[in-house]
Amino acid sequence: MVQTEAENIEVFDLNSYLKERKILVEKALDESLPMGKPEKVYESMRYSLLAGGKRLRPILCLASAELTGGTIEMAMPTACALEMIHTMSLIHDDLPAMDNDDYRRGKLTNHKVYGEDIAILAGDGLLAYSFEFVAVNTKNVDPLAVIEVLALLGQTVGAAGLVGGQVLDLESEGKPDLDAETLSFIHHHKTGALLKTSVLSGAILAGTSTKIKAKLAKYAENIGLAFQIVDDILDITATQEELGKTAGKDLKAQKATYPSLWGIDESKRQAQELVREAIVELADFGQKAEPLRAIAHFITNRKY
Repeated sequence: MVQTEAENIEVFDLNSYLKERKILVEKALDESLPMGKPEKVYESMRYSLLAGGKRLRPILCLASAELTGGTIEMAMPTACALEMIHTMSLIHDDLPAMDNDDYRRGKLTNHKVYGEDIAILAGDGLLAYSFEFVAVNTKNVDPLAVIEVLALLGQTVGAAGLVGGQVLDLESEGKPDLDAETLSFIHHHKTGALLKTSVLSGAILAGTSTKIKAKLAKYAENIGLAFQIVDDILDITATQEELGKTAGKDLKAQKATYPSLWGIDESKRQAQELVREAIVELADFGQKAEPLRAIAHFITNRKY
């Protein structure tokens, strides 16, 4: 019996892939931040850093590095740093001065456990340590590539990225007439920037070409916006137990969201189209890009 080429291609198991990579990331994160003094701030940092979650950003970094000829070992310090930065953003985002949430990943938010003062300092500590961790622990990588990653991380988290998106998000509360262009700006910066950097940083560490980085950047921009659209939908359709955080808070805060702009059905369609466009950018990579393709589909199909 003659087997076709399609029959010879092994079906990619995303669930197993995500589970295996998450175990690797969780172990690395635990080892990355040992206890120190003063104990309270280290406890607070570890409380949020090790609170679980999908670990999507570090997994994207590792997948991108492997796709472009790098290794998990060379990318893991940056993968951990990305999760430290993401965790910082969640700690600060949950504060009363920001989104004022009591739960995150099914647990009390950091400031509810340690107080607002320690939560702010824990976020600051994680942000500073993320840069140190990349600089000190990245091995067998061109030093110029490490510098490029550090510069990219700084740009991503600053006023040109996450901070800028958060400012405009706060200023836009209570303005239901917000247009799609402004909403896109907010989410490209607040959510999309770190997802894009997660994908790009792995490729940078592997020493890939400018052409390949451009394709991966476009892929990442599309999945980043799709991720936020699905987040907006889940805020309306999912329960607090499913989300691990307060449901319906966007509506309560009178935030402009994609469902409020387009409706739920059109929002779903837009997210699916963004994922389709993202996957087109991976055409030249063949089967090696299957993890990134599967993650793109996971983003639109996720329930939390």
